[in-house]
Amino acid sequence: MTFLPIVARELRVASRRRSTYWVRIGAALAVIIIGTWVFLMGQRESPGDISKTLFGVLTGSALLYSLLSGIRDTADCLSSEKREGTLGLLFLTDLRGYDVVIGKMTANSLNAFYSVLAVLPMMAVPLLLGGVGLGEFGRSALVTVNTLFFSLTLGLCMSSVSRSGRKAATLTFLLLMLFAVVIPACGLWLTFLHNWNWPPRGFLALSPIANYVLAWDAVYKAHTDDFWWGVGVIHGMAWLFLLFSSLVAPRSWQDRPAGVQQLRWRERWQLWSHGDLHERRGFRKRLLDQNPFFWLAARARLKPALAWGGLGLLGCAWALGLSKFHRDWLCPPVYIMTGVVLSLGLKAWFATEAGRQIAEDRKRGALELLLSTPLTVREILRGQLMALRRHFFGPLILILIVGCLLFYGCLVDGQDEESRTSYRVFWIGGMVTLVSDLVALYWVGLWLGLTAKNPNRAASASVARVLILPGIAWSLLLLLLALNSMRGGYQASFNVFLSLWFVLGLLTDLALSVWARNKLLTQFRVAATQRFLAQPGFFKRLFTGNQSGGEHGTIAAAHE
Repeated sequence: MTFLPIVARELRVASRRRSTYWVRIGAALAVIIIGTWVFLMGQRESPGDISKTLFGVLTGSALLYSLLSGIRDTADCLSSEKREGTLGLLFLTDLRGYDVVIGKMTANSLNAFYSVLAVLPMMAVPLLLGGVGLGEFGRSALVTVNTLFFSLTLGLCMSSVSRSGRKAATLTFLLLMLFAVVIPACGLWLTFLHNWNWPPRGFLALSPIANYVLAWDAVYKAHTDDFWWGVGVIHGMAWLFLLFSSLVAPRSWQDRPAGVQQLRWRERWQLWSHGDLHERRGFRKRLLDQNPFFWLAARARLKPALAWGGLGLLGCAWALGLSKFHRDWLCPPVYIMTGVVLSLGLKAWFATEAGRQIAEDRKRGALELLLSTPLTVREILRGQLMALRRHFFGPLILILIVGCLLFYGCLVDGQDEESRTSYRVFWIGGMVTLVSDLVALYWVGLWLGLTAKNPNRAASASVARVLILPGIAWSLLLLLLALNSMRGGYQASFNVFLSLWFVLGLLTDLALSVWARNKLLTQFRVAATQRFLAQPGFFKRLFTGNQSGGEHGTIAAAHE
């Protein structure tokens, strides 16, 4: 028998897939654009400073991509097979647990590995400018690849113990934040309290971010052992995750009867989330009278409470900082950071919920049944909007009120009129953009929920289009303005750059909202029936003028 047969098959399949090559090209091209932007923006600095800045941007971006890859690529790879009932079929053969686990990881993470592999040679470009040593480059590359392996195996481990893709992705994210941020932050906090020179090794060895910081020459020379301990611990944990997944996967796909204690907890959770029979009847009648899909998407009554609970935790963290630092905590940098965290947190949470119900119903085939009822597409879209409004409208109002208070605090602490003008642009633009981003995430999330492979990919694609795309456009425009100023042209001020950020964000939101809304209103029923049809290539659609391909066009004609 061939060693790791699923891996061999997946590699052959990937070699015939266009995305395998386009991902590598896209990753390298993105790094080239970022590097060019950083290089041209730092023309007035010395080559050594440019080299360090460029190296930090490239390696930091690669590390962040590697850290989050497990959420997107492997957190739902085994749990989706469990839900569809296909994982057990693999174990009817003579395949072992490691065959299936390593094969699934290869199939779902090959593009992520190729992306990192394409970026590594670009990270060596700063070596030509000086200021970055060969050892520094090698250690950063090692940390990046090690972090990717760690994240992918952690996502695989969470997928092996869960049937819900959402639960697996959430657990993966929380554990990544625990290892990467919370544990080293606790170490830094203890170091601050006890006036230690350096945090204990155990708090840094579990964190890929701490390992990345230790890879820099200035820190590595003083803490060499801490760096190699971190690399070894993270790599060892990744193999433990992989081993655990291989042992659990053959035993976790069966539907086992729940025990008495488990049934009690399920019943309690059902009561907390949905209420008792009398409450469910009243809640169902009230929501069904407004919109049937509203009841379908808003049956879990605890969702609004979870949003309020998240805001409560952030409020407790802010109060803890105030109690520790007193007056030093009440300053514009803290206000701005608080506003950014609240805004990004709400947007990210909204993106995960916008198209999830549609995506899950489509994957189960329930959406086709729903469309066979008298319920119209507009009623479905309006019901999803009502569910999102019930979940997020209160937290949104609270965040806007807090934003106004923080805005007032920045104006009071403003040193001069120019700084107060910058604060006005930042806070007013930020609050307007928050609302417009949520509108765009609603429309784009719904459309991608219909067309993406799973809800996690739909959420990440929505974030990329609505939140990341304006940043890329702003960076390119900033680069053009910088090149123009180098030739003696117009030199824009900071407030102009800040205004451009919000203007580009609003224009992007408007364009994406119109595009996604048009797609939903004209192609909703067609997209709901295309669960198992492959999309034609970009160039084929471009040159043939067929946006749906031959098979898709046949389906569209049948619906018409």
